[in-house]
Order: sequence, then structure tokens, then C-alpha cells
Amino acid sequence: MDAKTLTPAAELARANPVRIPNESAEYRAARTALLAEEIELRRHIERVAAQRRALPPGGPATGDYRFEGPDGPTDLAGLFGDKQTLVVYSYMFGPQRERPCPMCTNLLDAWDANATDIGQRAALAVVARSPFARLADWKRERGWRDLRLVSDVDGAYSRDYFAIGPDGSDLPALHVFTRRDGTIRHFWAEELTGDTADPGQDPRGAPDPSPLWMVLDCTPEGRGTDWYPKLSYS
Repeated sequence: MDAKTLTPAAELARANPVRIPNESAEYRAARTALLAEEIELRRHIERVAAQRRALPPGGPATGDYRFEGPDGPTDLAGLFGDKQTLVVYSYMFGPQRERPCPMCTNLLDAWDANATDIGQRAALAVVARSPFARLADWKRERGWRDLRLVSDVDGAYSRDYFAIGPDGSDLPALHVFTRRDGTIRHFWAEELTGDTADPGQDPRGAPDPSPLWMVLDCTPEGRGTDWYPKLSYS
């Protein structure tokens, strides 16, 4: 995408034919200005995605990582299946937890509905440190159909790829690996941690991988500062 050949965002916004019933001139002027910013944001997201795709080869994944899944023991290579790219989400559901993290669970609720579609282009695995039988029970309880949950048998993967805090607690992590010419390499990780958060914000991705926050960001109340999803509202 060459910015020099793109129609200016403000021009596209002014040409927008949408008009909402009974809106005021003041509303339309403000909405047109906002639309120009939304177009610029979309373009910036595209530029960031292109920059991400152009990353040089990452470090080889050489650890002896062992997982237990629905088909028995496997290693990192086994998580790829027949795909060249593997997306791994580290689920905050370690053996010390009575129940898994509600925020992670909310994200994975949405991802379960998309897992089959994602699987057409990349392998997807959800890794947690609890024993696999516990993960399988939780998957049934939650009603997930298509997510592949696997247990990090000895925690080696979680330690190497930043899913365990200094105090031994769980951390969420999102990593992408590639397999090219027989070599597994790390490609990209979500590195927007608490250290990179702006004042008054929780750590969040850019773009945020959870549709929950995208929808709430479209409302006048926004996502708020003191609300988080729960595992159950009953």
C-alpha cells in the first residue's frame, strides 16, 4: 500500500454518503472528522501488519518442549500438523489455579468459534500448565468444540516463552512460529506488556485480539476502568 497513491482520508470521509435519521449538522461534522481518523487508523493497522509480515527470521525453537493433548504426547513440531505456521496462546490455567483466568477464557470463547476457520491457514494451539485431563474437563464444561488445548507437561515451553512470571504465576502469551525447510523458528510475539501500557490502561494488544473490547470501544461507556468479564454471571 503506497500512501502517495491513496486518496486522503479527509476527502474519503467527506464523500461518505451515510446519513443517520434525525442527526444534527453538529453530529455530522464531528462524525466526519472521526471517520477520517478511523480511515487513518485502518491504514496504520495495515502498515503495521505489513511490517510484521516483513520481520526477518526469528530465533530457532530448539527447546525440548513436551505437550500432552487429545491425541497423546507431542512436541512443538507435532502442534504444526500439516501447516507451516503455528499460533500458540498460553492460557492462564496453571495447576495452582482452581479456575482459569476469566479474561483469557473470554478471549478463547471467541476464538473457539473461529478455530476451524483459522485452521485453514495456520495451526492453532492453546497451551496451559494444568494436566491435560483437567483441560479436557474444562473444555467440555465451557462447551468449546474446536479449540485444541494441550498441557505443557514440564513447563519448559511456558518458561522459555514468557508464560510464567518471576513468582511462578501464570502470564498470558501469544506466539507465532514458522516451519520452513525443516526448521522451526519463532516469528512474532505479543510484547505489549504492563511495562508498555500507557497511564490508566491495562496491558492490551494492538489490535486487541479480543472482540469483547472492540465492541465496547464502540459504545459511549467504553470498556471502563473497573470491569472485567467473569466465568459466569449466574
